[in-house]
Amino acid sequence: MKSIEDYVKLEPQYYRYVLANYQELFVQKFAELDTSKIDNVVIYATGSSANAAYGALPLMSKVLGMPVQIEEPSIAENYLLKVKQNTLCIAISQGGHSYSVVKLIERLQATGHAVFTLTSELTSPVARVSQNVLTMGMPVEEMPYVSAGYSIEILDLMIIALTIAQKEQRLTTKEFNQYLAELRTIAQNLPDVIRRASEWVARQLPSFVTAKRLMFIGYGAAYGVSREGETKTTEAVRISSWGKELEEYMHGPYLGLTADDFIICLEPNGKLQKRADLLKQFLDKHVNNIYTIYANDARNKQGHDLSLGIETDELLTALFMTVPVHLLAYSLSKEHGHDLQHSAYPDFDEITSSKI
Repeated sequence: MKSIEDYVKLEPQYYRYVLANYQELFVQKFAELDTSKIDNVVIYATGSSANAAYGALPLMSKVLGMPVQIEEPSIAENYLLKVKQNTLCIAISQGGHSYSVVKLIERLQATGHAVFTLTSELTSPVARVSQNVLTMGMPVEEMPYVSAGYSIEILDLMIIALTIAQKEQRLTTKEFNQYLAELRTIAQNLPDVIRRASEWVARQLPSFVTAKRLMFIGYGAAYGVSREGETKTTEAVRISSWGKELEEYMHGPYLGLTADDFIICLEPNGKLQKRADLLKQFLDKHVNNIYTIYANDARNKQGHDLSLGIETDELLTALFMTVPVHLLAYSLSKEHGHDLQHSAYPDFDEITSSKI
């Protein structure tokens, strides 16, 4: 079975495939759909898929020029099924076995809403109930703790938004091609990102292995990365973890910090960098272990920080800033002696039917 690390190293290959085949994967799927009346987007996703959606959300909202929301499928199906008529509904389930996503798609379609389902498994329960299936552009991951699938979902959602924006002339062909060129540049630079991240994890692992609690703080597109940090640390490392948005953290959670916390600040070199720098000034006074992962670089970078060396639009940074987060979670899981190839609780789905 391939590991999280194996799948991270496969991401450049998967990115290249999606970018080479985006016409077949997405453009042709939306060609015959009347997208002119769409005035908002709701993405139904949970876990890492929801984290991926938060990573793509800022770019999607910008190029589409409309609100984009992310909703938990279970809450939406049971309490919030009052969807506006002109909503583009997108449901995500990489493996296609999520009980809550299956039920939500059935309920939305029964009330006359078109749902576009993004999945890698075309024979799964999710794909079987969905009337509009979108293939992610990569195989289902063998490893239950997804990594490449999370990253590909971000790329897929961004290309879907760019496709509709160009179709509705919210983007010119020149602007569309510029975005595609930037996505290809990021894909070309991914092997270097993986190298930098692997070396950083190896250097810092002796310190991180002592962590009892690990926090991730990000903003903009990096908010999705911070959420994914919480998810993977909780699932794979099995220690306490938080993933917070910058201002959300400063609103109250900072009151719970302790000197021996480990905090990773995710810096996309974006519009809130000065606010993030002020938070780090405060944290440096009270916490012993503060790290920053920069999308590109920074003048105040310290020796234990990580620069991923990509200068790009901050809205695209979720495409590569999760690489060190996934590699760190994988390395820490090995240090803690966890067997990720087998479920820690094999009776969970048997009892709850969370995956069908």
